[in-house]
Amino acid sequence: MSRTNFDQLLQAGCHFGHLKRKWNPAMAPYIFMERNGIHIIDLNKTVAKVDEAAEALKNIAKQGKKILFVATKKQAKDVVAEKAQSVNMPYINERWAGGMLTNFQTIRKAIKKMANIDKLMADGTYSNLSKRELLQISRQRAKLEKNLGSISDLTRLPSALFVIDVEKEHIAISEAHRLGIPVFAIVDTNANPNTVDFAIPANDDAKDSVEAILSACCEAINEGLQERKVEKADEKAAAQQEDKPKAKVEASEEAE
Repeated sequence: MSRTNFDQLLQAGCHFGHLKRKWNPAMAPYIFMERNGIHIIDLNKTVAKVDEAAEALKNIAKQGKKILFVATKKQAKDVVAEKAQSVNMPYINERWAGGMLTNFQTIRKAIKKMANIDKLMADGTYSNLSKRELLQISRQRAKLEKNLGSISDLTRLPSALFVIDVEKEHIAISEAHRLGIPVFAIVDTNANPNTVDFAIPANDDAKDSVEAILSACCEAINEGLQERKVEKADEKAAAQQEDKPKAKVEASEEAE
């Protein structure tokens, strides 16, 4: 069964591309027609690509791996934060710091610094500082939180990236490529779908369009997470069943 349908995508305005003069010829297979100088995306192809991406995302989540969502453009920031949080995945929606992936250890150090500030504030170490010094530390903490707070639980490199707007987030994509991390992305008619591993042709400028696609993908991620929980519970139950006969044998040996 399909994760989303033609009518849902149509209602969300996923079919509206860019002006014809701004198009990228590599998007030709996904363009249905031109209307009033604007390219219209073939939503049947979008449905198929959403399903393909969702299945792959579900499998990544089922393995207990992390998917990093990236969207720093105004229209998508809030939607991405909400959807990523709903499936407990990390996200970047403020600014992509160069080296976020390729220099991950440095990023981890910055996150640890944030945790250290919290610890020192909590245990009273900073109580003797002047107001000015406290203000400087608070500002530093706020800046770290704004840029890195949403990835504070990311202890290792993500297993995939999900990007909104491949043109805007090209640095993130190139870093992922260098490290062999697969990239999922919503790709509009002005971009090259061949720069990512899983391209979903759709309007990446409208909030409703981004939300419709992310909802379908995050639903699949959630399914993967739930299936993982069930498998873990089954494994635990099986292990306990194996231990029971052993315990009985040991008990009877002791009795003898």
